[in-house]
Amino acid sequence: MPGEVLHFSEDPTITRFNPHVAATARQPDAYVWAVDHGRAPDYWFPRQCPRAMAWAEATTDADDRAWLGSPRVHAIEYGWLRRVQTARLYAYRFDAGPFRPIGDPPHAHVATEAVEPLGAPEPVGDLLALHEEAGIELRVVADLWPFWRRVTASTLGFSGIRLRNAAREPG
Repeated sequence: MPGEVLHFSEDPTITRFNPHVAATARQPDAYVWAVDHGRAPDYWFPRQCPRAMAWAEATTDADDRAWLGSPRVHAIEYGWLRRVQTARLYAYRFDAGPFRPIGDPPHAHVATEAVEPLGAPEPVGDLLALHEEAGIELRVVADLWPFWRRVTASTLGFSGIRLRNAAREPG
């Protein structure tokens, strides 16, 4: 809904979100993290699932568009497919008022004060079906790193989440 941001979790029992410094944080400040509707698909995964995401932008060249093959692709490793298929994910909705965009360009929203959801968390449902309905190709690969190297060297837009959990490249 307009004026709202979202937080995704496998825990449906959270009643209050307190700012904290995440173990993987690149900044020292304590935040409550959320995303807007446009970035929600980045989080249609179990929390620890490594994923590499790529999409065509206005500046993406024809070769990169052809290689990608779809307007937006999310890639995961085979070892995570069963978890994606069986995860029970919940969306928490918040008033966007206490949040501000973070990143350049902005990729998330953060609050520096404790926030409470607008209501009970809502089950997200079938994560594979969500991708299909949104027109996002979900690629399942043996090794995430070749895909990641290709998109980061391209003219595509991209994002990687929990990549430290990906299987390590041989050698």
